[in-house]
Amino acid sequence: MAIEFTKYQGLGNDFILVDNRSNPEPVVTPEQAVKMCDRHFGIGADGVIFALPGENVSDYTMRIFNSDGSEPEMCGNGIRCLAAFLVDLEGDNSKSKYHINTLAGEIIPEIMPDGQIKVDMGFPRLLAGEIPTTLAPKDEKVVNRPLEVAGKSWDVTCVSMGNPHCITFVDDVAAIELEKIGPQFETHSAFPQKTNTEFIQVVSSDYVKMRVWERGAGITLACGTGACATLVAGVLAGKCGRKATVELPGGCLQIEWSEVDQKVYMTGPAQKVFAGNI
Repeated sequence: MAIEFTKYQGLGNDFILVDNRSNPEPVVTPEQAVKMCDRHFGIGADGVIFALPGENVSDYTMRIFNSDGSEPEMCGNGIRCLAAFLVDLEGDNSKSKYHINTLAGEIIPEIMPDGQIKVDMGFPRLLAGEIPTTLAPKDEKVVNRPLEVAGKSWDVTCVSMGNPHCITFVDDVAAIELEKIGPQFETHSAFPQKTNTEFIQVVSSDYVKMRVWERGAGITLACGTGACATLVAGVLAGKCGRKATVELPGGCLQIEWSEVDQKVYMTGPAQKVFAGNI
């Protein structure tokens, strides 16, 4: 079977996009997705994203398989890439805003006049039972709670953006041994569905630096949901304001946790890399 694809990247977080509009289920299996994502024997990507038919009032449905074959609830950089892909698919009939159904609920990306994509990421989930984590009772927030990892106690704040995030603030993100520590956070027993982990260095109240270990993908150059969770955690922990630039290894995202509607908004780029078939 031949599959046509287009590769996109958002701040170096790269994805294989597949036009899946004629089928309600992904046309690629998780095992095939692993092979496609292989950077030496395949196309190379952090995940495979499928543009499926919409459900109810949504325009489309998004599904994604990570490079290890697991399926996350959502992906922030990925949904910006999907929005750019949909504009290319629809051509002259494309919209400036899409309502996309995901496993994390409805997400709404909007293509801005300058080509950046602003995404309504919805409401952050703050209670331990929603994340989920056992670091606190189910109906309590997890803010600056101690977590033992790699023989050290870390103060962590946990947030769900439809997928779980564990955020810890450090003096120097460059000094973190991400390859060693990241997997231990991801698979810690305090996170029954595993977790994404963000290490954050606060430069000022409106500028932070972030490195991420993504659940199912490992070290990536950027993580959109992680950047959103980071800002929310920064507000909860008194580290930053409600609007900030989040600097990732692949570039910067603008994140806002609106005081007006309490939703989180992410703005950043998505670019087409190449198209082909496999």
